[in-house]
Amino acid sequence: MFRTLYNKISSTSIREEAAQSHVRSEDEQFLLKLCNAPVDEALRLMESRVDGLDSQEASKRLSKYGKNEISLATRPSFLQDILHRLSSPLVIQLVLIAVVSGVTGDMTSSAIVGMMILLSVGTSYVLERRSGNAVEALGKRVQSRAHVIRNGLEAEVPLSELVPGDIVQLQAGSVIPADLRLISAKDFFVGQAALTGETMPVEKSADAGETGNLGILELRNACFQGSSVSSGSARAVVVNTGSRTFFGAIAERLNQRRDETDFDKGIRSFTWLMIRFMVVMVSTVFLIVGLTKGNWLESLFFSLSVAVGLTPEMLPMIVTVNLAKGALSMARKKVIVKQLSSIQNFGAIDILCTDKTGTLTQDHVLLEMAVDVMGEQSDNVLRYAYLNSFFQTGLRNLLDRAVLDHQEFAVDGNCKLIDELPFDFQRRRMSVVVDYEGDHVLISKGAVEEIFACCDRYQIDDEIYPLIGMIRDDLFEEVAALNNNGYRVLAIAYNEFPPDRKRFTHDDEKNLILLGYIAFLDPPKDSTAQALVKLREAGVKVKILTGDNALVTRKICKDVGMAVNRVVTGDELARLSPDLFGKAVEEADVLAKLSPLQKEEVVQSLRKQGHVIGFMGDGINDAPALRAADVGISVDSAVDVAKESADIVLLEKSLMVLDDGILEGRRVFTNIIKYIRMGASSNFGNMFSVVGASYLLPFLPMQPIQILLNNLLYDFSQTGIPTDNVDEEQVRSPRKWDIGNIKWFMIVIGPISSIFDYATFALMWFFFNSKLFIDPAATGAAKAHAVQLFQTGWFVESLLTQALIVHIIRTRKIPFLESHASLPMLLTTLAVMAIAVWLPYSPFASLFGMVPLPLAYFGWIALFLLSYAALTHKIKTWFFKRFGGN
Repeated sequence: MFRTLYNKISSTSIREEAAQSHVRSEDEQFLLKLCNAPVDEALRLMESRVDGLDSQEASKRLSKYGKNEISLATRPSFLQDILHRLSSPLVIQLVLIAVVSGVTGDMTSSAIVGMMILLSVGTSYVLERRSGNAVEALGKRVQSRAHVIRNGLEAEVPLSELVPGDIVQLQAGSVIPADLRLISAKDFFVGQAALTGETMPVEKSADAGETGNLGILELRNACFQGSSVSSGSARAVVVNTGSRTFFGAIAERLNQRRDETDFDKGIRSFTWLMIRFMVVMVSTVFLIVGLTKGNWLESLFFSLSVAVGLTPEMLPMIVTVNLAKGALSMARKKVIVKQLSSIQNFGAIDILCTDKTGTLTQDHVLLEMAVDVMGEQSDNVLRYAYLNSFFQTGLRNLLDRAVLDHQEFAVDGNCKLIDELPFDFQRRRMSVVVDYEGDHVLISKGAVEEIFACCDRYQIDDEIYPLIGMIRDDLFEEVAALNNNGYRVLAIAYNEFPPDRKRFTHDDEKNLILLGYIAFLDPPKDSTAQALVKLREAGVKVKILTGDNALVTRKICKDVGMAVNRVVTGDELARLSPDLFGKAVEEADVLAKLSPLQKEEVVQSLRKQGHVIGFMGDGINDAPALRAADVGISVDSAVDVAKESADIVLLEKSLMVLDDGILEGRRVFTNIIKYIRMGASSNFGNMFSVVGASYLLPFLPMQPIQILLNNLLYDFSQTGIPTDNVDEEQVRSPRKWDIGNIKWFMIVIGPISSIFDYATFALMWFFFNSKLFIDPAATGAAKAHAVQLFQTGWFVESLLTQALIVHIIRTRKIPFLESHASLPMLLTTLAVMAIAVWLPYSPFASLFGMVPLPLAYFGWIALFLLSYAALTHKIKTWFFKRFGGN
């Protein structure tokens, strides 16, 4: 939800929307009143309290205010859904044809076109709804949750169940779940880029303040849905939820605006290509038939039938069913698709950017050593590290959990937290101040370089010495050696302050005493090497974007068999010009020590160079890059802001799972392209056949009702495409839209069918004596039979060749021998071919103007089909070698 709305809102600018509103809403006025009041008064106005609502009151408010969801997330009603599907240009065209046919008295044709509309719209509705229900149920597994105080106790509830008056707890990585008034905050910074466009986080506090001249987004003691916590911790009371939030109100005003994805643009381009082609074709046929036959009403019916025959009316159904089926298939492989249209982009990824933790490694960190400056095991270092991890109120990472596993250093009641300086990505450290043995001790833990920069002394046992340059260099060499062996190293430092000192700032993180360091190991996953090989075979290049140091990352990459030709650090990137920046990120395999904004810049640079980028991340620092990528990929164990920013959520953090998802995305896109190639080439070939026959023959080559029936049966034969098998070589490389290639395929392959159409015309005219129609001596009945025989012969040949071409075009291999269609697709095409042969002999033959065909006809048609298949396959093979393409 967040990513979709972020794209919509940022493209319009919330600030502009807000500026257009000269009168504040009642909800905004009430929020301003709360922000202007002290905390106690604000809680009273919300009829809430510091220890939260009770469950009964929360349930009542949920019934009163509704779920904390914005209207864009709700499903359309049945009528809205059907009307939306009917608004497709292809469907509108069919509706108009059905109406014109009915008004002019051709009710049979109108009924057949109506059946086509029902087949296209009805099938897509039923299957997409069924698939959507299943995907929605799976999607609930990755629903974000909020930490609230209910019944005086901390609890987790789904974001949708938050109500006004709830007390929520926020920490680094949390998504702001509603519009809030802060009641307490500590070093609390919030990223509001989705709302204001400002890239830097802003500091918030719980203090009341004058709000009269401030814009709603400038309130320092309010937070808004759609933003996220960058650092620090806070408590807040929920003021507005759902569509009553500032974010939700703007989203409602933008609910008709939707940015087109590359997939949408591809579908639209093809649709209008076929519509333009159809308009030219139908106009040409109408004039030719009218001028040569002299019957303009007959010409109208025939050209309308041709219009139906040239319309790829099954495109909406094929697309939606393929995408929905792909989402379900990916869900079975532990990949949850939040946006159906992102499946095609998923298959088009040619560069995957990912962190190493949990993807290359096991995401199970072990604390291997805690040593002093001399490299000797030190319980004191581990004790101070434990205190730091225990008392921090922010988001505890895997390193903290590994430290806290050492319960022998559990904190007793005499040790208390005095203050905290939360972690941020600029300082790359976090500090706590604790009342420890009568002193207020600031304990700092963080990246080695950043901690060393704050120290001027070091401690061994109980002795403290100046941290001279030589000692510092020796320490860096020791840490570098550990990094080279794959260890993640954090330094521990401290300083003591008087007991009467209560408040601390970042300025106090200086002149520290270096105590030692702790080293962790996150072993590589056993499956990583195999997954990297599979991704490489699939044409996906993997780049590691990490905030960790280059030495550790290089060692891990080496252990999993990933070649690292160039490593670039964030500091190096910061010094490069835009051109050199782009070259560096293109060439680098590992980009280390990156800030969150640098990760985003790397992704944007790669996209500008024509790559389709997938970014996989699960941390706070990954959110900007997730939004910048073509496909944002996260995991269900990620922080809220990462999950909400992603298009796709993995239920297992593994490159193997990701590889399976990419291949499934390519299979989905391949099956969509199959239908598009079939429709485009078949329609283009029919153009030559219909135009030529309309001009050369003294009668219509096929009756309008026969054309409609032919098209209806052909449509049915393609309903199996979403289930079709896909050749392995068709998913070995990224799949991208190439409308130009589709046009050339249409031009090259389409006319082949016309060769055999004209051969059938000659067969029926000369061999089966349809030329009797122009014999002056022939009776009227004989002439009528000659025309019906001709039309029946072309109807059968046309349907058989169209059904056969499905199997020729679906693969680059030799059809039936080297590549087999799925059973449903094989059965639908066989059924249609059987119906084509049976109809002239059926009780319905006279209804459709058909007569039985001589048995000798089928011998000729068998020869035509074999020749057609061989010629099409040969030219198809040449085409792909010459032009390439999907």
